Amino acid sequence: MNGDIKITAVKLRKRKKRFRVALLLLVILILVIAMVYAAVSFIYNGYYFSITLDKNLYLKNNVVIYDDPSYKVYRSVIQAKSIDFFDNISEKWLPEDLDQSNGGSHNGDSYLAYTFFIENMGNDSVDYYDELMIDDVVKNVDEAIRFRVYFDGEPVVYAKKGIDGNPEEGTVPFKDNKSVFMHKVENFAPGQKHKYTIVMWLEGNDLECTNNILGGELKVHYDFKSYHK
Repeated sequence: MNGDIKITAVKLRKRKKRFRVALLLLVILILVIAMVYAAVSFIYNGYYFSITLDKNLYLKNNVVIYDDPSYKVYRSVIQAKSIDFFDNISEKWLPEDLDQSNGGSHNGDSYLAYTFFIENMGNDSVDYYDELMIDDVVKNVDEAIRFRVYFDGEPVVYAKKGIDGNPEEGTVPFKDNKSVFMHKVENFAPGQKHKYTIVMWLEGNDLECTNNILGGELKVHYDFKSYHK
């Protein structure tokens, strides 16, 4: 009888031990899932990428920005739609026809893509500049981000310099810590328009694309302003 009690007690202890191990594994699994979620939702969570137009360009020169060619009215701000998750990808995975959009958001898996236009609907030529500005960076996520900007179909890829201080392969370095680039356009003639497509993604082949940026954030906006020589 006592032998039966001892055997039962041993079985109970083993059962409790297995339960604790299973519970620990479950907790670890939940933490791993949470980390993965953080990795793929680090950027533009609930945030719209905005393009702003200096009101003087419209008031003095009747310059407008739009993402729908059938709706050319003055707006000081147009906004690109965010996506739910950003995971690291390779530039090679991006579609080849991203600059062929007729306008608006055309996001894909783990990249943001937006096409818009600027048009001179006035009577005089004008000079302007456009600048992609960095508003906020959390956990150095800008170390691995990429921006590809098409200007009338011609693409340029921008990235922060690598850890060795040199430009990342195939990219133009950021202008500084607050600006990705500044592009000047002179003699923007009446009736002329330019097409822009901007693409953003997290480059998985970048050496700085590590677990250190998990949970990071990056917020930027695009300005179009008057430029006087």
